[in-house]
Amino acid sequence: MATARQRIWGWWFFDWASQPYSTLLLTFIFGPYFAEVARGYYMGTGMEEEAAKAAAQAYWGYGLTAASIVIAVLAPILGAVADGTGRRMIWIWIFSMFYVVGAAGLWWLVPGAEASTLAWAVALFGLGFIGMEFTTIFTNALMPSLTDHDEIGAVSGTGFAFGYLGGLLALILMLLLFAENAATGKTLLGIDPIFGLDAESREGTRFVGPLTALWYVVFMIPFFLWVKEPKMPATRLHIGKALASLQELIIGLRFRKSLAAYLTSSLFYRDALNALYGFGGVYASNVLNWSITQIGVFGILGGITAMIASYIGGKLDNRFGPRFVIGWAIVVLMFVCIIIVGMTRESLWGIALDPASATPDIIFYICGGLIGAAGGPLQAASRTMLLRHTTPDRATEAFGLFALSGKVASFMSPFLIAVVSQASGSARIGISPVILLFLIGLILLLWVNPKGERV
Repeated sequence: MATARQRIWGWWFFDWASQPYSTLLLTFIFGPYFAEVARGYYMGTGMEEEAAKAAAQAYWGYGLTAASIVIAVLAPILGAVADGTGRRMIWIWIFSMFYVVGAAGLWWLVPGAEASTLAWAVALFGLGFIGMEFTTIFTNALMPSLTDHDEIGAVSGTGFAFGYLGGLLALILMLLLFAENAATGKTLLGIDPIFGLDAESREGTRFVGPLTALWYVVFMIPFFLWVKEPKMPATRLHIGKALASLQELIIGLRFRKSLAAYLTSSLFYRDALNALYGFGGVYASNVLNWSITQIGVFGILGGITAMIASYIGGKLDNRFGPRFVIGWAIVVLMFVCIIIVGMTRESLWGIALDPASATPDIIFYICGGLIGAAGGPLQAASRTMLLRHTTPDRATEAFGLFALSGKVASFMSPFLIAVVSQASGSARIGISPVILLFLIGLILLLWVNPKGERV
């Protein structure tokens, strides 16, 4: 029988196990690699380089849009079903398989891929992304059973810090031993990719998919050994009853002004954050012409700041409440986005930069550190803010609705970026919708009760 401390550690191990999907695949390794391959494909069809970059970013955006639509539609329904039956762990097992299969399949995206291979790569990435999001819903719903309400902020913040540490170590491992520089064929250590992986066919970089899948399988073991769902009376699956419960919750939002305001606020700011994670590496590849290795080092910096800031943010959450943490994090991220949209290798909002110097790179490294420092606490405080608006017996349903609120705009955000990128022919300008999303989320936060509904 696991102790209370073991249960908390087991729950933290989910963050550790699942973080590489965001760190390695979404942002720093696979996303930029996909952009590189897609850019090559479009240039092969006769497109100019800048147009090909915008088209590659748009393709990635439309893929994320499709996956997010699936999550938006199914997440609240699955949450209601899980709460209605009292079963959550079985769903974690099911969607963990989605995660593993989707991640492992990314190995097959080879340089010079044709349109059909690009489509399969996006589909497999989407499958794993859906698995990650759904498992997160059900693991988050187990959090109220782990500790007292007063400690939830610290547990959530430490969990995110632990997760970022896992993602950071996985990224370092990937850069040192596997991901090759396209020009030299060597890893960050200056060696050939280990296990005899062929640098010319980018097998070292492509190994990011199998490595992410293996990492998840190994480090989910403590979670499944130590975390148990609360004992509840077993009930049969009743879809109609579950949907009626969800409908009741949604209709009831008109009488729960704080929760309604929070869900709407988070709809915008969390999606804007996801857009930064989803397109940050692609932006660095397209606008600054960074290599996968440079983007990976950028990710290490962001991971370090996110890990430290998430832990500190958990303490601030306990002391000042999650709304305080969320508000300041949004302000920092808006500042970063304004810099990113106005920067090229030649200038920063009209201020001339030497394109041959390291100045543009240093500015973007600083931006990466700030994204990590604000993004980690923002995510941790977001789930504790939701827990102030729900009860343990309806936590899964609430997190399903929370996922819906995040994904309603989440399929809009990559869509807007894809459309603006395509229309402007500029990968840089394509990021601009993110600023507006953050601003809307910040304004709506004013109507959220800092104490939630537990007053």
